[in-house]
Order: sequence, then structure tokens, then C-alpha cells
Amino acid sequence: MTKISAPGLAIAVFVSISSSGNNASAFAAPGRPAGVAPTTSLGRKPKSVAEHQHHPAAIPRQRRSISTSVERKMGSQALVYGTAVAATFGMQTLGFALAWLLKTETFYDIFGGLNYLLLALLSAILGAAGDGALLWIDDPRKILVTVLFACSRGWLLLFLAWRAHERKGDSRFDEVLGKNGSEPQAGRFFVFWIAQAFWVTLVSMPMLFVNSSGVRKPEFSPYDVAMAVLFGGGVLIEIVADIQKALWVKRGRQGTFCEAGVWKYSRHPNYFGEIFQWWCLFAFSYSSSENPLGGYADPLWWAGIVSPLFTMQILLNMGPTGISNAEGKNLKRYYDKCPERYAAYRDKTSILIPFVGYAFVPKFLKRTIFFDFERYEYRPPSFEGESKKEE
Repeated sequence: MTKISAPGLAIAVFVSISSSGNNASAFAAPGRPAGVAPTTSLGRKPKSVAEHQHHPAAIPRQRRSISTSVERKMGSQALVYGTAVAATFGMQTLGFALAWLLKTETFYDIFGGLNYLLLALLSAILGAAGDGALLWIDDPRKILVTVLFACSRGWLLLFLAWRAHERKGDSRFDEVLGKNGSEPQAGRFFVFWIAQAFWVTLVSMPMLFVNSSGVRKPEFSPYDVAMAVLFGGGVLIEIVADIQKALWVKRGRQGTFCEAGVWKYSRHPNYFGEIFQWWCLFAFSYSSSENPLGGYADPLWWAGIVSPLFTMQILLNMGPTGISNAEGKNLKRYYDKCPERYAAYRDKTSILIPFVGYAFVPKFLKRTIFFDFERYEYRPPSFEGESKKEE
């Protein structure tokens, strides 16, 4: 057995302690090599950021943060929609009061057009109040929608005001204003103004949805571009159709019924443009939904569908206006003057959607998806009398 001297033993112990000290120094922060996790004073690894976020104490804070953000966004949308409703019904009530005092309907359509422009302005201003929302001037999506909407409603304002001036009034209001010798009816006259308030509010829903949104999407997707172009196309079709019809009237209604321009491919292209643009704006507004699951899960986006549906209801089914007013018994003037020529035009020309080849469309499709319903047909008085006898 080898003897170890005291000095040698001391040296050996020193080397052993030094080696152990070097291993322990690996846990010290200043000399910790890369890839070795630090420990706490108890020798446990510290929790990562993800672990802290999923810690039971952190979850309520996250929920409160999300809830607060959602409440702010909902508050902004409620502000825009609430202000729009209040402004619209207030403006139409004021219009009714002035019109009733003056016993005139002259500015009925003007109030409607101005109301649309007011909603576009208010929603553009108030929409920037949302949590994280961009200013209107910094949001290309809101700028595009507001400008196209203002062009559409600005044209409607100008056209209806010009038409009322040309016609020296609106015969729809003769009875309620007592112009035909009857007693004036304030209640019924007020109904016209409230109906216009509903019309303005409901048609504006997609525009209000976009302008009240806090979504930040500076770039347009191909879907956005397509819907915006189609929306602008619908506005353009309506404007062109109105101008072509007005020029035809100015020239003395040559040919008895209008076949100028787009009227050669649709019997009511102006109404098509009006309906089509609101379907496109509703579709465009999908991308402005703040719902994480997308617009299809957003009730407020779905509420915007009332814009095109309400427009279709007015223009397709309401008797005092739209296609129901233009067709049916009001076709008598055409069938009296040129029955064969008008019947041929009617057979080959779509009632609403402009396109070529309508004469070859099966009748059951005309009566359904093309909206050329049987109730729009002209029935001579003798035919109606025979129908009543059969009943």
C-alpha cells in the first residue's frame, strides 16, 4: 500500500474540491453554459411565459381583457347604429313637420337623399371611436365604401329632385295632402315619412357595418376587389339607365316604349342596378366582421342582408312603386298603341337582369329565378271580367 505524505494528501484534497467547485459553478448565472437551464433556490426550473399565461391566476385576467375589448368594440358599433337610427327618424319627422305646414311633398325625396349622405358622414366619424379602430381617412376599406355609397345616394338625390321638378310634384301625395279636394290626412302623410326612415336605415346597414368596424385590413383581397367592382358596376348601371330613360323622355318618347341603351336588354335596368349594388355591398362587408370565426358567425353582418332584401321587397312587390307599379295594368298604353311590337319586346327582353337571349329561356325559369312573375302581365278589362265570372 502506497503511503501518502501529509503534503500530498493536502494537494489531493485541494484538487478534488477544485474539481467539485467547477461542476457546481455550472449552475451559477455568470458562468452558465448555453443550453443549461437555470434553477431556483430550490433547484426547480422557472416557469416559461406560456406556463404563466395558462396559470389559473392568469386566466381570469385574460378573460377580463378579452371581455373589455369586445365591450369596447360593441360599444362603438352600438354608437354608430344608434346614432344612425336616431338621426334618421329625427330628420324624417322634421321633414314631415315642415312639409305638413307648407302642404307640399316637394322635398320628400330630397330629405331621403340627404339622409343617406348624413348617415355616411356620421358613421365615418363615429366609426373611428372604436378600440384600436383607424381614423376614417387612414382606412382604405371605409373610404372606398363611403365614397361608392355617397356616389350612389348622391345620384339618387339629384335624379329624384330633378324628376319631381319636371313632374311639378308627386301624384302619390295628392290624396293625403288634399290636393284633389279630399280632406288632408296628417296620419297617412306621416306614414310616408316613417316608411322613408325605415328605407334609409335598412338599406344603409352594410355601409354602417363597415364604417363601425374596428378591423384593420389595409390591403384588399381578390374577393374584396371583386365585390367593390361589382358594387360600382351596379351604381353605374343605375345611373346610365336613368340618364338614357330621361333623354328618351326629353326627345318625345320616340317608339312609345324605351329601348335605348341598356333598356334594350332589360325592361327595368335601373331597378336591377339598385338591387344588385346592395347585394354586392352586403357581400363586401363580410371582410369587416370582427368575429374571430368570420362573418358567417357574426349576427350583425347577417343583419345587413335586410338591405338587398328590403330593396327587392319595395321594387318587386310594393304596388305604389317599382316594377309592380310599372307593369300589370299600367302596360295598357303600350298594348293600346303597339300591341304586337311591345309583346315581341316583352318576350325577348328580361324584366330585370340585363342579358341577351331571354327569348330562349324556359317560361318556368322566367316565372321563378328571373322574377318575371305572372302578376306583372297585362290583363285587358274584358279578360278580368271573364275571370271574375269564372270564379
